Amino acid sequence: MAMKPSNNIWIRRQQCPCGDWKCYIKYEGDDQTSANSQLVKSETSSSSLASEVVFTPYVGQIFKSDDEAFEYYSNFARKNGFSIRKARSTESQNLGIYRRDFVCYRSGFNQPRKKANVEHPRDRKSVRCGCDAKLYLTKEIVDGVTQWYVSQFSNVHNHELLEDDQVRLLPAYRKIQEADQERILLLSKAGFPVNRIVRVLETEKGVQPGQLPFIEKDVRNFVRTCKKTVQENDALLTEKRENDSLELLETCKALSERDPDFVYDFTMDPNDKVENIAWSYGNSVHAYSVFGDVVTFDTTYRSITYGLLLGVWFGIDNHGKAIFFGCVLLQDETSQSFAWALQTFVRFMRGRRPQTILTDIDSGLRDAITSELPNTKHVICLWHILSKLSSWFSLPLGPQYMEFKSQFDILCRLESIEDFEHQWHHLVAQFGLGSDKHIGLLFSYRASWPFSCIRGYFLARMMTSEYSKSLDMFFKRILSAQTCLQAFFEQVGVAASWANQTRENMQYMHIKTCMPIEEHAQSILTPYAFNVLQHEIVLSMQYATREMANGSYLVRHYKTVDGGCLVIWMPEEEQIHCSCKEFEHSGLLCRHSLRLLVVKNYFQLPDKYFPLRWRKESSLITMDDHNTQSNSDERSQAFHSLAATLLTESLVSKERFNYVHKELTGLLDHVRNMPVVDEVSLNMAPNNVDES
Repeated sequence: MAMKPSNNIWIRRQQCPCGDWKCYIKYEGDDQTSANSQLVKSETSSSSLASEVVFTPYVGQIFKSDDEAFEYYSNFARKNGFSIRKARSTESQNLGIYRRDFVCYRSGFNQPRKKANVEHPRDRKSVRCGCDAKLYLTKEIVDGVTQWYVSQFSNVHNHELLEDDQVRLLPAYRKIQEADQERILLLSKAGFPVNRIVRVLETEKGVQPGQLPFIEKDVRNFVRTCKKTVQENDALLTEKRENDSLELLETCKALSERDPDFVYDFTMDPNDKVENIAWSYGNSVHAYSVFGDVVTFDTTYRSITYGLLLGVWFGIDNHGKAIFFGCVLLQDETSQSFAWALQTFVRFMRGRRPQTILTDIDSGLRDAITSELPNTKHVICLWHILSKLSSWFSLPLGPQYMEFKSQFDILCRLESIEDFEHQWHHLVAQFGLGSDKHIGLLFSYRASWPFSCIRGYFLARMMTSEYSKSLDMFFKRILSAQTCLQAFFEQVGVAASWANQTRENMQYMHIKTCMPIEEHAQSILTPYAFNVLQHEIVLSMQYATREMANGSYLVRHYKTVDGGCLVIWMPEEEQIHCSCKEFEHSGLLCRHSLRLLVVKNYFQLPDKYFPLRWRKESSLITMDDHNTQSNSDERSQAFHSLAATLLTESLVSKERFNYVHKELTGLLDHVRNMPVVDEVSLNMAPNNVDES
């Protein structure tokens, strides 16, 4: 009998970069556990709501959807010592499903089943006892809006309700979070029996025996299920892996024949099986030629089903959005595999190496970058480090962890290397972490992550939260449960095309200072880059300059008497250098340099301080900027005139003000729900990039 294709399960890499196989990472937000917690908290919405006050449902209560009602009733049930299940639903031709019945998990009676033809059939005792607790929903349409109301409700049970420490063990509330699944599989593969796996997890999480959000039976069932799909069917899975890998390879070959700009490469193992495979697209190679100065190589995810590590190369465009450069699937995480991946990527990008590459902490990857990209600056993404802090330090520090984290955040952003090292040693001594292996790991990478050490590296604003969110959006688009590698390949192609060819509706940025350098910058930079520079221009007006003896200038905020930044101005070459190194870091001038240029009577910034990567002309999509600006100006003037009149009239009396406030609130809600399709968005519609 053919095996049903198993889903391609993608999870975050859990193995800790410290090298200890017994040490693993539980990312912040993935089923976090604090040291002083008795229970392990689930990240599901139901459990988070369970900690809040949930009032008793009542007849006539309105919900926007039946799912919302089920979630509400489920949280009420958990708080009151029982669980619920979905029972009958009633459907009509006009309304569809118009009635939903939710009942207590012990509602009804177990129907006798025909006994299997076995020597010793299992006689399982049913928990159902005819409990009449229930909540019935009925759908109605009011003013064209669908809603559900409680038509019947009973909270009368004919059985004992459970205490908090018992209700969490009901099947409806037991769940092994994704963050724990790989750990369980790793321990199982190492030969740990299920009872020992449970003990290890309890120890690592710092909880009392029996206080995990799942029980030993759940772990046993999970391991058994995985063995069926991954271990016991190892031969079938191996065959699936080989077939799917060959199918992916054939898909790449076929695409390269249809599209000469598509590039791919692969390696074979000693048994002539596909080992590693990488690919990229023509528009990605073109994008790299413009924005390949800084690259993120993300290796966060791996596939349990195929045993493959996913690596994705990203850049950042002149609108501050992530753009896809390439993708690789690796059989292992050795420095040799990473070296092949980097070699292949550079070859795809026609031999051009990035100035800076951002990665997670990984010793194999660090060695590969050192050998393959010797002239490229290597930076560890700060958000990768911060996401590991809880796993590393929450348990050993206990209630001191939050204070440690607060001080660590300050430490990361210190501007002086001397200050960083001084504060680092103070932090280690204060919290008694001198012998901690993770402290040692972070210190060994100190040249690659503190701001004081990387402030001179060009990052093009890749360390912003907005950029991190755009990466998360990309992974959400591709990491669904595909049943084969070819489906994953197709998802990557769709997501990569979307990422490289579409942009949000760019808002025209209005002048704030009326300074000539601001108007000049607005005509050259994209709205994203101009917004950043404009912020610095506005702040520069709060800074004073003082010429020093050596011809340099001290620029400091007018409210401070110490500190400041040292700015060097060379008029012959029209070069300016600031000790804050913001231009070297982001490619946009800082407030200190801008202030000095204004003092020097500059009405336009020198052309060299508008890098090509931030200019409108570098956009991967065509933008009719003149029409956009003209339309925005006309609309802005009309709106400001109307708004000024409305403000004047509404302030005449309290009644007028309340009326205007109410109507504007409703109008704003209406506008937000309108489709964003107008001449501006049409002007910015994506266009295919043709390198020829």
